[in-house]
Amino acid sequence: MTGMTFPALLQHFFTDRLCTQMEASRHTIAGYRDTFRLLVRFAAARSGKPPTRLGITDLDAEVIADFLIHIETARGNGARSRNTRLAAIRSFFRYVAMNEPEWLLHCQRILALPDKRYVKRSVTFLDGPEIAALLAAPDRSTWTGRRDHILLLVALQTGLRASELTGLRRRDVVLGTGAHIRCLGKGRKERCTPLRRDTAKALQNWLKEWRSDDDGPLFPSIRGDPLSRDALEHLVRKHCLTAARSCPSLTSKRVSPHTLRHSTAMELLHHGVDQSVIALWLGHESVETTQIYIHADMRLKEKALASVAAPETKPGRFRPDDELLAWLEAL
Repeated sequence: MTGMTFPALLQHFFTDRLCTQMEASRHTIAGYRDTFRLLVRFAAARSGKPPTRLGITDLDAEVIADFLIHIETARGNGARSRNTRLAAIRSFFRYVAMNEPEWLLHCQRILALPDKRYVKRSVTFLDGPEIAALLAAPDRSTWTGRRDHILLLVALQTGLRASELTGLRRRDVVLGTGAHIRCLGKGRKERCTPLRRDTAKALQNWLKEWRSDDDGPLFPSIRGDPLSRDALEHLVRKHCLTAARSCPSLTSKRVSPHTLRHSTAMELLHHGVDQSVIALWLGHESVETTQIYIHADMRLKEKALASVAAPETKPGRFRPDDELLAWLEAL
């Protein structure tokens, strides 16, 4: 593989490294694809070369650093998106360093680029009245309204990720005794999430209405294809706007499909479910990931505060012992 060009290295990185050796998921490959599509266009515009003529020298540490600034300033990406792009770039240049040792120093300079720190804000979630308003928002006299209602119901009860929701098939729903939904989650971990009786009944009615083979999508588009992530985000925003008419508190919240997942976790936490169970429910790799919900839960903090007795001290007042200080204090 000595002397390979940048286009050849990039193609081998995707076909050999990601697809064959790592067996990366389609979501990972799509994320890496988008990163390098942006990077190649940026480097081509900067160097004045067509993408197929770019070389490794055209992608040095300075260019990568400027690209990261570009996606934050020109594209409006946040620090998290910037760090995700950098992670994909690092993965590629580790592959280059391993297969083309003459570029080792060049790659080390790029690999030394640091992640950017960012403010870790509390998660946004919906409370009981907001959940009820959102579920009541779809017009269930229409086919799409009934689909959206059951989709929102399943999302709020199971806490599935957006990709898990859109990837559900009819065969993933198991009704009857021990009703549950199977999904292939992040990291290719398969998990089963139990269903409440009302959710199972609603799903049963939906399956009777939406007839397709077992491999058909559980929540299809009007054309019968699986919903895209963009379509899912659009319908959540649309129904939030409708729900905000009866529940004004929704207007101050930026609700996305992931907000519904946070809402599930907070509902479980408010009902006394242990952190480890919530982590299993959501498919978290570690229980530590679930601690973000404890930080966001004011009820737990208020309960802890109520159990602490206030110190028996009287508030004092500063009294200056000098005439000049007393005069300044009296101003």
